[in-house]
Amino acid sequence: MAEDIRPMDVLPTKQQIEYQQMELIGFIHYTVNAFTDKEWGDGTESPSIFNPSKLDTSQWARVAKKAGMGLLIITAKHHDGFCLWPSKYTDHSVKSSPWKDGKGDILAELSRSCAEMGLKMGIYLSPWDRHEPKYGTDEYNQYYLNQLEELLTNYDKISEIWMDGAKGPDAKDMEYDFQAYRTLIRKLQPDALIFSDAGPDIRWIGNESGIAGETNWSTINNDEITIGKADTKYLNSGDPDGKRWVTGECDVSIRPGWFYHPAEDDKVKTPQQLIDIYYKSVGRNGVLLLNIPPDRRGLFHENDIASLKEFRQILDETFKTDLASEGTVKASNYRQTHPKFSPSNVLDASSETYWATDDSIIESYIEITLKQVSYFDTVMIQEPIRFGQRISTFAIEACLDNQWKQIAEGTTIGYKRLLRVSPVRTDCLRVLIKESKDIPAISNISIYKSSPGEGR
Repeated sequence: MAEDIRPMDVLPTKQQIEYQQMELIGFIHYTVNAFTDKEWGDGTESPSIFNPSKLDTSQWARVAKKAGMGLLIITAKHHDGFCLWPSKYTDHSVKSSPWKDGKGDILAELSRSCAEMGLKMGIYLSPWDRHEPKYGTDEYNQYYLNQLEELLTNYDKISEIWMDGAKGPDAKDMEYDFQAYRTLIRKLQPDALIFSDAGPDIRWIGNESGIAGETNWSTINNDEITIGKADTKYLNSGDPDGKRWVTGECDVSIRPGWFYHPAEDDKVKTPQQLIDIYYKSVGRNGVLLLNIPPDRRGLFHENDIASLKEFRQILDETFKTDLASEGTVKASNYRQTHPKFSPSNVLDASSETYWATDDSIIESYIEITLKQVSYFDTVMIQEPIRFGQRISTFAIEACLDNQWKQIAEGTTIGYKRLLRVSPVRTDCLRVLIKESKDIPAISNISIYKSSPGEGR
């Protein structure tokens, strides 16, 4: 049997590939802010105000699952220092609140709900703590490590740890010991992916709009990135010469704010806005991290749920039928003319099979003849990223009036590239590879007609 193509020097881990395949994950911002109507608490809030009347983590998990999310990250502690679990290192937590008479543990409940729905779970433990007196001293890093250990040992498997360099303008001078934090994570949860500006596994995409760069390499050089002070343009586009694979995560809230505010009930992003963000995140080789903040009841609000439901329906409708799946394929070249690298592999919807060219053949094309003339406006291309990210310039052409006409062009592809094009009616299209870091490889090419619900 023919050997696989030579991998690139920088490759994703198994966990990173599985993470990217989820495509859509959820963020849950919840703390005393839901009751004070603030975005950033100042740490002086009394735990007595935290008393959700109907808190239901099962509802959160059900909604997330129906929306197509694969993981939920919760703000175990935000900047106000209030802990959603009964930490033994502070009284500023749910154990001092009237909720469940101080006997509740939101982390434990969410862990069970995620397991029941087949979701993974992640945590955000803010390094900036406006309540804890130790903050600003050398003792604080140990305090943070103590709480991190609680979270990593008491709640089964944690799949992602979200770690930013949060520090407001009024914060005390404090140097976070990120290396110690990462060492503890690797010891206690070795398969967990760590997020920060510098990774090491997942990076911030450089904005809070959920939008990746049209050019988005999964590789960066993270050795000299300072968390909290990174070059956002660099994070947004990645680096073709990057020495480490650090997947881009695109975070955005379904509301203007990250926490629940009653005044924003009529400002929830529409399904069409969410669809647009999906194309500019997942469709640009990123993972979409969408925040849904529970309200004062401890529930996702009805307006948020309605928008998520329609968003999912539109996606399912758009990507239900691959118009290319029954077509035939040929290529300008395929490796060793061996079936393992056949161009027909791009139509089997499998990430395991792929088309590739012979050594030194970069400029190439793959041509698909559809079973019948079809009307479409969306093209999907995927690389087999287990061998690395390769393609840096490509174009798409359609045969119109017996002539090849370009309908789209792009730079990077990676795990998934989605291109919205002006509606095209044809029975033949081709993808041209113009530049690539090594011989090109493509696992899937699909075409779709968007749902009317997209509102294009």
